[in-house]
Amino acid sequence: MASALETLCGQAYGAKQHHMLGIYLQRSWIVLIICTILLLPLFIFTAPILRLLGQEQSIASMAGTFSLWFIPVIFSLVFSFTFQMYLQSQSKNRIISYLAALSLILHISLSWITVTKLHMGVSGAMGSMVLAMWIPTFGQFAFLLCGGCPDTWTGFSWIAFKDLWPVIRLSLSSGAMVCLEVWYNTILVLLTGHMQNAETEIDALSICLNINGWEMMISLGFLAAAGVRVANELGGGSAKAAKFSIVVVVGESLSIGSVLFVLFLLFRGSLAYVFTEDGEVAREVAVLSPLLAFSILLNSVQPVLSGVAVGAGWQSVVAYVNVTCYYLIGIPLGIVLGYLIGYQVNGIWIGMILGTLVQTLVLVCITWRTNWDKQVTIAQERVNKWLLPKSNVACGGRGTA
Repeated sequence: MASALETLCGQAYGAKQHHMLGIYLQRSWIVLIICTILLLPLFIFTAPILRLLGQEQSIASMAGTFSLWFIPVIFSLVFSFTFQMYLQSQSKNRIISYLAALSLILHISLSWITVTKLHMGVSGAMGSMVLAMWIPTFGQFAFLLCGGCPDTWTGFSWIAFKDLWPVIRLSLSSGAMVCLEVWYNTILVLLTGHMQNAETEIDALSICLNINGWEMMISLGFLAAAGVRVANELGGGSAKAAKFSIVVVVGESLSIGSVLFVLFLLFRGSLAYVFTEDGEVAREVAVLSPLLAFSILLNSVQPVLSGVAVGAGWQSVVAYVNVTCYYLIGIPLGIVLGYLIGYQVNGIWIGMILGTLVQTLVLVCITWRTNWDKQVTIAQERVNKWLLPKSNVACGGRGTA
């Protein structure tokens, strides 16, 4: 849902309405905190929910333990994601990188101490994760309050509680778009849990998805770049610059994805031993590696086009595309190939890849056929519609900061 802020802040910053960014940030906090509170029962009752869905007792119980530890994490994400969108829209990426590096070092160090030296197991690993997630958030708060964004932050304001409905609506569209993508991969694990020899299958799949997740971080970086550049250029009134940004970002991401595609095909036999010493799991990873390579290739294009959609404010359109391609094409095909034809986890993943391929082709067509001059007009109308006078924002900030 925080990606709504990427659209709002990016377009307002491009239109030089800098004083609105702080108001949008606070409105997003209000919306996301309420949403997180509403989601708490899902985290509290994860184990019984998974058991009702037919998962094995051991898998459901461990998932329930992890989900309870994630409660403080999801509250930290309310602020870390919104801060990230707010700062990225102003191209203030350095502070995000520094704090992320600090968080990574801290997480690795604390995990090593708590798990290896203190033998605290899951509790140690998750406790270190909670600390590592909150420290960058406090750092971003300090950066903001100490004058890191003087043009866009005028202090806390009661104005943020007004006109929340447009932010809620765009946030819900953004949440639907992103969640439908994330849940798509989660369903892959859920379906695999019903296979024969499920633990080995899930171990192998988890390794592949972990590798895929590492590579996805590169694509998410390009997603952010595409979203920021497109939003800034549309808000600034330049359709030509927006189109040029799309071509450059997609080209760079696809080049990196193509290199990784070849590397994962070449080294598929040795990938698993970075994560496990189990020969059976390693052999299963080697079988899945070609599918992993194709997923990585698609991931070098699809997230970037999603970033373009976020920058232009198309979240609701992409949500409909995701429902159709993922849940009406990809998952049914995966179930047929995996269960009915008997390809097991390979069949499920092939179906999911085909769904992603269709979604990518649809997004390419939408992007190619878009009238970007019209998108400039829409973006500027959105900025002007929600614009508040700078004097009003400043007065509201001084009164409550």
